[in-house]
Amino acid sequence: MKFRRKQRENVDINLASLIDVVFILLLFFVVTTTFTRETQLRVDLPQSVTGASADDQQAKQLDITISADGVFSVNNQLLPKNDLATLMEALRKESNGDTSLPLSISADGKTQHQSVITAMDAAGKLGFSHLRMTTVEAAPAS
Repeated sequence: MKFRRKQRENVDINLASLIDVVFILLLFFVVTTTFTRETQLRVDLPQSVTGASADDQQAKQLDITISADGVFSVNNQLLPKNDLATLMEALRKESNGDTSLPLSISADGKTQHQSVITAMDAAGKLGFSHLRMTTVEAAPAS
């Protein structure tokens, strides 16, 4: 006796919707991903109401002072030139390569914005991450 085998149904998995979902996820990740890594500096601005005293700061820190004319000094030593390379070399020499030191930028109120950006750029290129912009406490309104 010959038994007939039951024909098996071909089972097809429809992958069209799965491919659509994967494609949309791929587009989402490509659009939301940034491919350039921007250097960022953490800026700790002092509060003018309470004002932090200089006593609680660490023993060693770097101070960049910028005059109204744009003349740089690092730890009260005037720099011979007012360019980025000279400022970076002075910061490298004063810090001995330790970029974990806090860095304070004190600029005159009439200093050009470019001089402050140059100081921040030098700090960022050398890898300093603790940056403070010093200000004076505002006089109370009379």
